[in-house]
Amino acid sequence: MYGLLKKIKTKQLGDKAVCILPTTNTMKLHLNKWALITAVLLSGTGMAQPPEQLHKSVILTPVNSFTSGVEGPAVDAKGNLYAVNFEKQGTIGQVKPDGSAVLWLTLPEGSIANGIRFTSRGQMLLADYTGHNVWLVNPLTKKMKVLAHEPRMNQPNDLAIDNRDRVYASDPNWKAGTGQLWRIDPNGKTHLLDTMGTANGVEVSPDNKKLYVNESVQRKVWVYDLSPDGSVKNKQLFYEFSDYGMDGMRCDQQGNLYITRFGKGTVVILGPDGTKLNEITLIGKRPTNIAFGGPDGRTAYVTLQDQGNIETFRVEFPGREFKSAKKKSSKK
Repeated sequence: MYGLLKKIKTKQLGDKAVCILPTTNTMKLHLNKWALITAVLLSGTGMAQPPEQLHKSVILTPVNSFTSGVEGPAVDAKGNLYAVNFEKQGTIGQVKPDGSAVLWLTLPEGSIANGIRFTSRGQMLLADYTGHNVWLVNPLTKKMKVLAHEPRMNQPNDLAIDNRDRVYASDPNWKAGTGQLWRIDPNGKTHLLDTMGTANGVEVSPDNKKLYVNESVQRKVWVYDLSPDGSVKNKQLFYEFSDYGMDGMRCDQQGNLYITRFGKGTVVILGPDGTKLNEITLIGKRPTNIAFGGPDGRTAYVTLQDQGNIETFRVEFPGREFKSAKKKSSKK
């Protein structure tokens, strides 16, 4: 544009100065050059890129790369995704962002994990439903130790964790159609919080003031007031479905709750007030759990029982644990 301005000359006519513009072709040439430069600059900022496609599920790992027991997706502070039962039962697989997966850990004989979470120090928590244990795993050494063993548990299933590293575990009895809700403190002490239907998915709200638990057979989602000391009260029905089951669930940072609909092949998004916001269709029909990760926390990962794999899609907001995970990583 500066070159074009240099070609604009002035001529004095009496007491007035008149601008003499360059020829039409010269003007067009400079304007076209400026338009091209502008387009390049805009594309560099991402403004010229097509809008991002949200809620479109695609396959991340190959079908049957995990067993039908695939569950418990969780993402560490470095962005690595983990899920249980990679290639065979009793294992933990690690999945890279490109979908490549490797065997990361083999559990002790007889142990099979379900839910996975990470503590504020980056330690991995595993719900071992066959051994009635909650394991604590050092991700650097892969050394395992039992955080809690509770003989009264039916089978520790899904896990949630609050900002004080207290763990909340669902504990279903599938044959009886009943369940329990437990809290495990960082010192390993267990507390029975409630008895209910077939407790399955469990999650803490972003402000750590609500605890959500769903009942797969009864098709109900319950919400509790979560006290600073880890106790629960004021249990209320949050949402009830008329068909299909439910499994794992997670919150984003806005407090929206993502619930996997086992048998229906969808993920339902509920607002903090219980309003149904959206329903995302998956490729598989039996989703078992969901987690958030990716460079901005806005990539959802869903484990599929019928496909033995993991699907992924993009969402509007980062997962509840994303910011804290980044802060933990920067402190190390």
